[in-house]
Amino acid sequence: MAPLLLLLILAIYSSKASHVPATYGVSYSIDCGGDSNFTSELGRFWLSDRYYSGGDAGTVGDPEQFSKPQERTLRFFPPNSFGKKSCYSIPAPPGRYYLRTFTVYDNYDAKMRNPSFDVSIEGTLVFSWRSPWPEPVARVGAYADLLAPVSDGSVDLCFYSLATDPPVVGSIELFQIDALAYDAATVGDDFILVNYGRLSCGSALFGPGFTNHSDVFGRVWQSDGDFRNPSVKVKALSSGGRQVRGGAHAPNYFPAQLYLTAVTPAQPGVGLEYLLSVDTRLDYMVWFHFAEIDSGVNAAGKRIFDIVINGKNVVRIDIFKAVGGFTAFDWHYIVKNLTTTPLSLKLVPVVGKPIICGIENYAMVPLDLTSVPSQAKAMRALKDSLRIPDRMGWNGDPCAPTAWDAWEGVTCHRLGGGLVITQLDLGSQGLKGNISDQISNLSNLVSLNLSSNSLSGELPTGLVQKSLVRLDLSGNQLSGSIPESLGSSNLQLVLLNNNELEGQVPEKLYSVGVHGGVIDLSGNKMLCGVPSLPACPFFWDKGKLSTRGKVAIGLSCVVIFVILLLVYVLWIKRGANDYDFGPPQDLLTSAIAAKRNRYQRQKMILEMETQHSNELVPNMNSH
Repeated sequence: MAPLLLLLILAIYSSKASHVPATYGVSYSIDCGGDSNFTSELGRFWLSDRYYSGGDAGTVGDPEQFSKPQERTLRFFPPNSFGKKSCYSIPAPPGRYYLRTFTVYDNYDAKMRNPSFDVSIEGTLVFSWRSPWPEPVARVGAYADLLAPVSDGSVDLCFYSLATDPPVVGSIELFQIDALAYDAATVGDDFILVNYGRLSCGSALFGPGFTNHSDVFGRVWQSDGDFRNPSVKVKALSSGGRQVRGGAHAPNYFPAQLYLTAVTPAQPGVGLEYLLSVDTRLDYMVWFHFAEIDSGVNAAGKRIFDIVINGKNVVRIDIFKAVGGFTAFDWHYIVKNLTTTPLSLKLVPVVGKPIICGIENYAMVPLDLTSVPSQAKAMRALKDSLRIPDRMGWNGDPCAPTAWDAWEGVTCHRLGGGLVITQLDLGSQGLKGNISDQISNLSNLVSLNLSSNSLSGELPTGLVQKSLVRLDLSGNQLSGSIPESLGSSNLQLVLLNNNELEGQVPEKLYSVGVHGGVIDLSGNKMLCGVPSLPACPFFWDKGKLSTRGKVAIGLSCVVIFVILLLVYVLWIKRGANDYDFGPPQDLLTSAIAAKRNRYQRQKMILEMETQHSNELVPNMNSH
């Protein structure tokens, strides 16, 4: 989308301090560049700077001219240090949000040159700042706001550098609004409404940050004086202290203060005209706010006027007939097919004089295509695992907005209603870390180049899909085996050389070279199993025990178990025989008796031999 022409609300009005507390949903007030929390004079709590992806804190050149603390500090994003894309990612539940930013230069860097940059919300380009800024804006800053749907739990406000210019932001305010606000039920959530004018008629500037009149959604209302045709003299009207019914109700919660004042032509027969800057490439949603606060108009038909938009009569209004007196009445219209600028809004009298309390004009910016959620999640995981440095600007949506290139080294293409990553070229970036398993969700990846970094760890099992054509992971410190899933049938180039891979090379991967592709596995210490590489050990496969080894070990365990079982059974059997089949008692008694008889016979023989021996001994004394 081409850059938008932004209607800026100049911060040159004298006022006291910041917002009143919001009472609807989630809200944040962030003092960009501020280093401490504080509470404004009107009770709004401001947070010190947070949720940013990079950048540096700064201070305006002349802090004394800014009455609000959040306008004196700022954050800027040098592209040479933080890449061309820097973001604030603010946690917020899904819903619709009002976002308001304050941007100021005031020569904070002493270079006397305000920067050129673009701003996106949720991946859609919404604001464009081009140097030179109007002098009042450069010196005292400007507010800009929009209404946007958020679906992913984070509000991504991103800034894009042009050339060497650093984007800059002074404060960010975020308010959750009703899901059905601003006719979302009819228009849908396919648009971001960018404010091109929010006017209060017949009163001075009012709203959060300027006076203590509250707006539940945090909207700022400015005086209509700068946008009304100056050739028509007007008269300011007031409710005279009477309350106006019907304001501040769902889903838009327009502030009751808006309907307490109005303007009407000073002369009868004269209409009112407002001229609003627009971009003719966009459609616009215009809201008109009325209340019959003139007590003299007390019946239908006393005040009737037509609304004419760019010469086309679109509706006839009778406020009293529609809602009665002192009651808020709102009507809106979508302007399409613009051919000229500014946008002309006329209130043409029919009976009496026209009256109006307020006008809102929003550019309807179509939501840009964003990354498919699963791919965005995978890229964020890859960012963390690869330790992507700030200088590469991997912030916000990987592929959006489409008016800008995707993340550095990332190529995206449209697929259905979203964007998918088809190429990663991150060679020679000095990356470290490892490759996240989430890369398996990049199902449309065609080319992956992570060569000549310092990547470590093992290759994830789900590294690639069938869509991958070119894979370059050379010159890293990747270890472990090559997973079978790497063998995509569409691979034409595979460079895994100069890593620390080991184990058997999958045959499907090696077939890339066989079928005319290019494969380089050199420089890895222990790869094996394909021609030009050593054979793998019989029991070793892909850096671990092979299936053959596991089977052999399993069979060996079975054999050993069977042998041990047999030995155990035999031992049990032998012990049982010794006990159950002992010799009978009579056999045992006979054996003992036989031994006793043998002993008696031996004793008798010995005694006989002794006696015989004594009788034959010669008597030596007889001679």
